[in-house]
Amino acid sequence: MSEQPNPIDNARDTDEPLPPQREPVFNLPAIVVTVIGACVAIHLVRVYLLSLDQDLWLLVRAAFIPIRYSGQFDIDIYAFTTPLTYAFLHGGFAHLIINMVWLAAFGSPLANRLGVLRFCLFFAATTLAAVALHYVLHPLDQAPLVGASGAISGMMGAAARFSFQIDRSHGKPAFAGAPLPIRDVFRSRATVTFLAVWMVVNLVTGLVGLAPGDNSQIAWEAHIGGFLAGFLGIRFFDRRPKYA
Repeated sequence: MSEQPNPIDNARDTDEPLPPQREPVFNLPAIVVTVIGACVAIHLVRVYLLSLDQDLWLLVRAAFIPIRYSGQFDIDIYAFTTPLTYAFLHGGFAHLIINMVWLAAFGSPLANRLGVLRFCLFFAATTLAAVALHYVLHPLDQAPLVGASGAISGMMGAAARFSFQIDRSHGKPAFAGAPLPIRDVFRSRATVTFLAVWMVVNLVTGLVGLAPGDNSQIAWEAHIGGFLAGFLGIRFFDRRPKYA
């Protein structure tokens, strides 16, 4: 049986540069798959298995409701857990799908860079920052806040500190190198354009909703809180640089 020569082995023998390796279409880190799986599973259970009363029971105990902290209600264990658990609930399939697509896009390179523990801490910190700004601006709001958008906005903020640099042509990971100084971020036309578009989209969806006729409200303030936490705080979660 004849064998075809391996171009990689030939390159090693002749000291020629290796041909660029193609990345698989789906290459999500396990922690990102886990978060996506949890969000999807919870939403499917809510839609197909829980009754309306059971779903309301879950929302009261897992969604973030600002008025809970007004002093009019007893502080229970859920007052301490909902600032995190709200991120795993979603308002509908459109909300869920959009968030999971963005989570895969921005969470994957960040998880590869930070590692599982640091990524989880980053996710938690940006989730809390998002809900904190929302609470400061709407302390007596009775509407439950749900969705991972705050944490995902934090991932976008972190991506901006790398000027969205993704170069896999020579085996380099996404977001390679140290986070850029803030002044250098705003010197990048592509990054400034993205930030401007992102801000406009957040304001429009906050006023109009995900789609015309959709009565659900988008908590754009929470998005900004998460984004600022990721943009300003990525260095606290980043790995220490290695020097040759």
